Amino acid sequence: MITASQVKELREKTGAGMMDCKKVLTETNGDEEKAIELLRERGISKAAKKSGRIAAEGLVETYISEDGKIGSVVEVNAETDFVAKNEEFKNFVADVAKQVATENPANVEELLNQKSISEPDKTVNEVLTNKIATIGENMSIRRFERFETSNLLESYIHGDGKIAVLVEMENGTPELAKDICLQIAAARPEYLDRDSVPAERLEKEMEILKAQAMNEGKPEAIAEKIVQGRLGKFYSEICLVEQEFVKDPDIKVGKLVADKGAKIVRFARFEKGEGLEKKEENFAEEVAKQING
Repeated sequence: MITASQVKELREKTGAGMMDCKKVLTETNGDEEKAIELLRERGISKAAKKSGRIAAEGLVETYISEDGKIGSVVEVNAETDFVAKNEEFKNFVADVAKQVATENPANVEELLNQKSISEPDKTVNEVLTNKIATIGENMSIRRFERFETSNLLESYIHGDGKIAVLVEMENGTPELAKDICLQIAAARPEYLDRDSVPAERLEKEMEILKAQAMNEGKPEAIAEKIVQGRLGKFYSEICLVEQEFVKDPDIKVGKLVADKGAKIVRFARFEKGEGLEKKEENFAEEVAKQING
């Protein structure tokens, strides 16, 4: 039995019509990922980016060391937007970003067990637990990236902690690096270049593009050629160096950087709540739950 909420969610993700959504959900026994693929194969929907599901609250933050050689980007989640604006929470997130840069944890678990640089008598986890108690909301350190290099590092925060970008460049200027940060924030590339795209991701896209072409009535041999042509558009959407430069769409990012004698080495882009579902609760019911303990 396909529910109205399943249809509604698929429609919000794909922009397809209600009946189309209901039909593919029925065909896939409610499997949303397979339903999205079917919609794409039939040319009804564009690729639904998981990153479009921005739900959880919190902040993303960056930190670059004084010598400019170590940078970090972190995401810390909270339950409400109200807490994300709390100065105590903001300071904690900034401390976490600095902790990642200076102490170089291998993963979140190791980070939580490290001695806090802001409160050396406590672990990061103990500091976090205290913040949860004083602020009154559940919080979690979700993820981080850390770059250490002799090259240029630049960072950018957009929308009061909604999007954070960290970029490493060879032979770049701070001005160029800042432009690249803005590009990444706005255009949402997933990979640096074609070589960075995982084979599995490419194969899946080629399957979908071939199914689209054959559903348009093209013979298989022709469909194969059409796939190669359409892959260019796929790369131009997900690969940073193949994207049109947001400040001048007549030039690709890769050419812009090369013309200035520079090279983008790597980047990280965190968007708050990326891929997370936010639990919706009736506020009156939630208050009643707390009162009744």
